[in-house]
Amino acid sequence: MERVALVTGANRGIGFEVCRQLGRRGYVVVLGSRDRERGEVAAARLRGEGLDVVGCQLDVADAASVESAVERMRREHGRLYAVVNNAAILYDTWAQARSADLDEVQRALDTNLFGAWRVTQALLPLLLRSPHPRVVNVSSEGGSLASMNGGTPAYSVSKAALNALTRLLAGELRGRRVLVNAVCPGWVATDMGGAGGRPISDGAAGIVWAVELPDDGPTSGFFCDGRAIAW
Repeated sequence: MERVALVTGANRGIGFEVCRQLGRRGYVVVLGSRDRERGEVAAARLRGEGLDVVGCQLDVADAASVESAVERMRREHGRLYAVVNNAAILYDTWAQARSADLDEVQRALDTNLFGAWRVTQALLPLLLRSPHPRVVNVSSEGGSLASMNGGTPAYSVSKAALNALTRLLAGELRGRRVLVNAVCPGWVATDMGGAGGRPISDGAAGIVWAVELPDDGPTSGFFCDGRAIAW
């Protein structure tokens, strides 16, 4: 039985590398991208490496786009092994909570929280058809309440909320074989993370680890490189 995985926000950066690593492990990978053309170009690059990757237009902040993508997956695959909620925006290093532009905060929430929530809800029927369903929410230590100390308010609040969603979904789906976890890839050298971070492949590996957890593996956790970190 083919193992199908969807990765959102995957035409570049960590999402792209997660697609590559899953493809190398034999997954059929659906590469979600807000921009259709960029997604098709990225998928073609990975197919050029001999991987089974297809591009899919998917704007997680647009309910119609999500439903269209889900219908395509229902028609072409019939089930889903894993969803990696990677799409994220607005690392607002210039902002502070006391003076934040709340329209910016709302935009971050629409993608980083509600996008993952919307996608997971829409895909749940397909996930439940799989014998080993996995939901991986790509989070950040910037959303850890234990270490939060001001700055990047839109990004930090949205990731903290994503962590809360992870806990809620994990608790509700525990009896239905679905493992739901949040993963921080660490500070990675991407367009969002900036120069100086560690290799993208290292950050992506921790996400792939959560996709490949055994059935008796952890759920409702927050991890970096396979190790639990503080909420």
